[in-house]
Amino acid sequence: MSAPTRLPHPPGACFRFVVRHANEAARVIREQLGENARVLSVRNVDAGGMLGLFSAPKLEVIAQIVGPEPATETPAVVASELAPAEEQVAAGRVRSPRSAIRPLETSFTDLLRRAGFSETLMARLAQTPEWGALSALPLHRALVETGSHLRRLATARARHAAPLTRAAFLGTPGVGRTTALCKWLAVEVFRRARAGHVVLAEFDRPNSPGQLPVFCEALGVPLAHFPALTRPAMPGGFVYFDLPGLSPRSPADNLPVRQFLDREQIEQRVLVLNAAYDHAALRAGYAAGRDLGATHVVFTHLDEVGQWGRLWDYLIEGELEPLFLGTGPSLTGDLESDVADAVARRTLPAAEPAVAPAAPDEEEPVSTFDTAA
Repeated sequence: MSAPTRLPHPPGACFRFVVRHANEAARVIREQLGENARVLSVRNVDAGGMLGLFSAPKLEVIAQIVGPEPATETPAVVASELAPAEEQVAAGRVRSPRSAIRPLETSFTDLLRRAGFSETLMARLAQTPEWGALSALPLHRALVETGSHLRRLATARARHAAPLTRAAFLGTPGVGRTTALCKWLAVEVFRRARAGHVVLAEFDRPNSPGQLPVFCEALGVPLAHFPALTRPAMPGGFVYFDLPGLSPRSPADNLPVRQFLDREQIEQRVLVLNAAYDHAALRAGYAAGRDLGATHVVFTHLDEVGQWGRLWDYLIEGELEPLFLGTGPSLTGDLESDVADAVARRTLPAAEPAVAPAAPDEEEPVSTFDTAA
């Protein structure tokens, strides 16, 4: 039997391939890339379309040619690095390994851009003292350390405002404002055992309550239409306001909302934004919220967003306190309250990868980096 034909691979070249399990990955790496290959990342991927409903997930492996290694370094290291992921993936149908392999760009900044990092954020990172040291690290370590660096920047920017007590939920139609309010009510009642009531206001245009009345009744939270008591009815209680949708084009149309907030002295103002909107729409909504004195921000529809990297702009540069992320339509869940950590997990590898413990002969853990377009 003739030996398998290997792909041309100068040192530093990277390749991506999709396989059914770790044993197949180790074999393909050994046959196609040789013994001087190093695994950069491993992650589970699902088949798209209708077939994806009936087939098992697969492994996406990114490997890099690192040049000749000492004689003691063998392909067994590659197999052991992939072993933890093998236990998590069932066998499934897969394309031929040779047809699945294709070269990848390995630039550190290119990977960050593919994860959704904006040019503004890239420029800001380049000006930090840590950037030079981060760029000099091996690729997978640079991604991990960048995640830790961004967490520190976001934490330093956070104002850690007082817990919500009297807060209005603001947003343009379609952003999920009322759903965000329901999610927060569930947190208050179920996790914190707090009591309070909700005020629904309409002003000069209708404000459909949607599922809010039924949800409040299920939680045992009174719902009143304004005019109503706008102060907590009991010590330690809360009162939240569901206001009409804001106009994204005419600031003058939002004047009744602003007057209501000022007249009732509602200082806590939660801006709700749909993260699936394009960058320009997000910026416009953010600016409209700032004009109305917003103090907090909630991003919704994250389940529809493939790249969370652009949220770093608002966590690091923004003036509003992140309250939570809405990651699904459920009224009592699908919520991430540790916003910086959630965004870091979706855009960069974790400092401590959540995989099975490494075998004694493993030198480095396998990390996961989501670069889905």
